[in-house]
Amino acid sequence: MSEHLRIALDLATSGLPVLPLRAGKVPFGNCRRCTDNACGGRPNMKTPGPCACPAPCHAWAAATTDRNVIGSDIWRRAWLCASAVAYHPGGAGLTVVDLDNADAITWAREHLPATQTVSTTRGEHWLYLGAMQSANAVRPGVDIKSTMAYARWLGSGTGTMTALPDAVRALASKPAPPRPGPQTVTASVSGGGGECRHRTPAFLERGIAMAEQRITQATSGVHHAVYRVFLAVLSTHGRCGCLTDHHVARLFAAAQAKGESPRHCTEAWTNARTTLGV
Repeated sequence: MSEHLRIALDLATSGLPVLPLRAGKVPFGNCRRCTDNACGGRPNMKTPGPCACPAPCHAWAAATTDRNVIGSDIWRRAWLCASAVAYHPGGAGLTVVDLDNADAITWAREHLPATQTVSTTRGEHWLYLGAMQSANAVRPGVDIKSTMAYARWLGSGTGTMTALPDAVRALASKPAPPRPGPQTVTASVSGGGGECRHRTPAFLERGIAMAEQRITQATSGVHHAVYRVFLAVLSTHGRCGCLTDHHVARLFAAAQAKGESPRHCTEAWTNARTTLGV
């Protein structure tokens, strides 16, 4: 039995729905039958469906406390190459306030009640008793992970868990802080001269809409999916000067709706531009 599997079984016994994470701290991709949500999705996802796949598909929606499922042959294969164990906080009636840096921790100590705290690679997880909607970037360096989200298991931490305060619930209802401004693509049409066909409103709108859809439909490896979409958009429109701040903001909004942070969006956009030289 792998160490990750042993931990997962212990957590499941305590009531935490668990799932394996692969390299990069992301869930395992869907199986062939579930690719692109062809199965209809699991019943507890946003769009109910008939999926009864025995594999750890659909990210957080696959999290379970069923030891027979967790220890099944198909899950065991995932555990053997897993890099970490994750859990679905909302499924256990919990909320995780993910504090990503020292400034965020300082803010939490000044504004939130003390509770069970777990150290992370860059900051801390503050665990509260009570579930709520998840939300990213509710303030600089702060994400909320509860329903329809997963958190990496990093140990029990210290302190006593307290009830979810209204101060945390209020964070999810506030508008997210301004995102880093998207970079405006100003490169001229390669070769110069002539009319850019991308300026045709219908052509450009269709391309942006398709890019948004590809991001929205990504079911695993969201960070890589966002980068590939940015790369595709820039390869088509990056040199003609037809992209505007509005178009890029739409792509950033779609990515953040899938859980990407503003920083990751900016990094993916910059890396795509660097790769293509635009």
